[in-house]
Amino acid sequence: MIKIVCDSISDLPQEILEKYNVDIVPLTVIFNNKEYLAGENLTTKDFYKMLRESDSMPKTSQATYVQFKSVFEKYDENTQIIYISGSSIASGTYQSAMLAKNDGHDNVFIFDTENLSIGSALFVIKACKMVEMGCSVNNIVSTLEKYKNNVEVAFSVDTLEYLKMGGRISSTKAALGNLLSIKPILEVKDGLVSQKSQVRGKKQIYSTLAKTIVNRFGANLKDKTIILGCGDNEDDLAIMKEALEKESEVKNIYFVNIGCVICSHSGPGVMGISCM
Repeated sequence: MIKIVCDSISDLPQEILEKYNVDIVPLTVIFNNKEYLAGENLTTKDFYKMLRESDSMPKTSQATYVQFKSVFEKYDENTQIIYISGSSIASGTYQSAMLAKNDGHDNVFIFDTENLSIGSALFVIKACKMVEMGCSVNNIVSTLEKYKNNVEVAFSVDTLEYLKMGGRISSTKAALGNLLSIKPILEVKDGLVSQKSQVRGKKQIYSTLAKTIVNRFGANLKDKTIILGCGDNEDDLAIMKEALEKESEVKNIYFVNIGCVICSHSGPGVMGISCM
């Protein structure tokens, strides 16, 4: 038996969670001096509401050795566990898992996606489908490794206020950007978020994100897995899907509410696309 485990840095489609019974190790979200386990005692819906009503930004803390030890010990030595980690550069969660694995769990195999959110989720989906096909652990891990250079992730935010509150941009830059309706186009590169470009006006976000994928993979995306992710701006998903279908031919699309860990940095009004 092979069991897939990931952490809450990955934002998985609900249907994948339900179909494959993926175990998620939650990171901690610290908001107004209270600690929550992302996705467990803090839902995304409640979290979005807290963000909208607060004038401060939450912080996140890595999943711990104890958390991973508890998950790994749920399964006997006849179960092979593949833990698919969010970027080891962005979080110490990967290192916590390594400590737990090295404490007597030879049946655990760890893969670092070097990605985040709907980007790292693509690796989880790929692994789940390979388990379903009867592939071996070594085959799955080696295949995931090959796909590291075959993933594109791009996203944007509806306001710069949350990036300012989190200290990621200056107050001056945020004020000017909001005044001019400048929206950053962000990407995940080498395990971290960086700015790829910028557009003016929210309407430009959708076509730019779609073209980012098409420019990388071409217009025929029928053999690709695509995830569209948003925060509490769910009405924007239909607009994003329409923009993508205008630029390309698609078949396998999942929709996701981006979780507490990522929105702790971006704010609740986020739109993203990933493709593998």
